[in-house]
Amino acid sequence: MKIIKLEEVDSTHKYLKSYLKDNPNTKKLCIFTQNQTNGEGSRGNLWTGKEGNLFFSFVLAKEYLSEDLPLQSASIYFSYMLKKCLKDMGSTVWLKWPNDFYINDKKIGGTITNYSKDLFICGIGINLKEVDRDYGFLDISINKIELLENYFKILDEKISWKQIFSEYKIEYYLSLKYKATINGNKMSLEKSELNSDGSISINNNKVFSLR
Repeated sequence: MKIIKLEEVDSTHKYLKSYLKDNPNTKKLCIFTQNQTNGEGSRGNLWTGKEGNLFFSFVLAKEYLSEDLPLQSASIYFSYMLKKCLKDMGSTVWLKWPNDFYINDKKIGGTITNYSKDLFICGIGINLKEVDRDYGFLDISINKIELLENYFKILDEKISWKQIFSEYKIEYYLSLKYKATINGNKMSLEKSELNSDGSISINNNKVFSLR
């Protein structure tokens, strides 16, 4: 995975999308920045960050991923793989359904994933230091470039969705005391059930990641 480092950009996600318009044959590329001034979050929201936090977006063609990956749950897959990297480094981070990074009971980051023309475009932001009281931050010190290199090395292994899901479902119970935005409404996950394709069953509806 080639990594392009920028000192500052409004949004790595927007920058990458623009780059792909000019370079349509790109299948593997990461955009990484020291400072993101107008980050793109889920459902059109902004992601507030501070200089020095972790901001990156990458494009990865479907052909480089496990064939059993449900397209609708790619964001869970990408998020959980990064969570595994951070956990191996000593972090207690966990993944709230579908793709929010948490330390204890505070969100420290999230993932947004788009899919088009056999390409996944994924943006990830994680707080490495305090942003405000409503959000947490990573509980270990990291070398950002080293983390990214380890992350993309693991993605290159094409670990199956079945294996990742078998690990993720063990900690899904941690999500049950939180809410998620479903059909524009904040809903408790308390009575939800996780399905093998990464969706959840809630209020007689089957819901996939909306990001």
